[in-house]
Amino acid sequence: MMTQKELTELNIGQNLDWLMNLDPRGYGVCRILYDAARKETGEPLAMHAAKLLCDTVKEGDLVYILTGFVLLDHKQAEMDGIIGSMLLARALALGLGAKPIIVCPEENKKAVQNLSYIAGLHLYEDLNDVKTIPVSMGVVTFTKDKEKADAQADELLRGAMPAAVLAIECPGANSVGVYHNATGKDVTELEAKSDILFVKLKEAGVLNIAIGDLGNELGMARIAGQLENYVPYAGKDACACGCGGGIASAAAADHVITATVSDWGCYALIAAIAYLKGDLDIMHDGVLEEEAVRTASKSGMIDMYGWLIPAIDGFDVAINKLIVDLMRQCISYAPKLTEKCRHWFDGVIAKGFFDTYQG
Repeated sequence: MMTQKELTELNIGQNLDWLMNLDPRGYGVCRILYDAARKETGEPLAMHAAKLLCDTVKEGDLVYILTGFVLLDHKQAEMDGIIGSMLLARALALGLGAKPIIVCPEENKKAVQNLSYIAGLHLYEDLNDVKTIPVSMGVVTFTKDKEKADAQADELLRGAMPAAVLAIECPGANSVGVYHNATGKDVTELEAKSDILFVKLKEAGVLNIAIGDLGNELGMARIAGQLENYVPYAGKDACACGCGGGIASAAAADHVITATVSDWGCYALIAAIAYLKGDLDIMHDGVLEEEAVRTASKSGMIDMYGWLIPAIDGFDVAINKLIVDLMRQCISYAPKLTEKCRHWFDGVIAKGFFDTYQG
């Protein structure tokens, strides 16, 4: 029979998943992705990934965070991904004592530098400094040249093998080696080939987690069947460039988080870590979220539609703050009510509904 702790964890996890998959646009893609990912995982996605990280990452461990999608027509990096990655870096350092390393294209580097002040971490390009200096994180700019990517990945791993790797709104090549934007246009020349690094780490047995919101992101091949059947441009011969491969990434992560906005998936992961560690401060609040979004915008990150405004995938500062604060509220209530509501938990558990609950 389920325990009170298990029931609470399940329902808080479900709350976070629902919030990260709120669909203000109403076009349903997030529901399609989530349906497949939840069936693969068998439990709430963000809480599942958070438990893996908490069990795996130890004090002083390196954690790679791969991010950075460069968009047409301005050939600048987008906002989604970089915000979540930097705030996750903060959470991993604060909650797990990890040493986060951002792996990104050159176009993200200015934002990483400026957002390190928001995260409260000292930023170094020399990963040996990151290993030895407290309260620090690293940044690695990864090549866009496929011929050089393998060698760069090998060199990186010889000196700095991580305990875990996460890909957050990170481009992934399809089955014929082409990288696509959301509408199926070929953006191969614009994107860092960091999926090569991700695959090497997966093959080495490193814990790997991918966060995406469409299917062209690294790791989303985990739910390839659902993508090809139901997501526009994802099926073979469906993309706009004529490569014959569709937009769906060919690399499959062992664990995926899907959300309306990749950053929202990242926020849910941060909230779940904060809940599991019993430390609300690990989860940032709406004030810090706004500061991060505005800082990234001033650092040249663009909205999904190309505007140089403080918005993520078309969603303005106001809704991003609300999502963050609602997640924070969700993880703050349960610890206060553990004893006060115990009789209700006992009664619900006894009825057996959640013994077979699938979400």
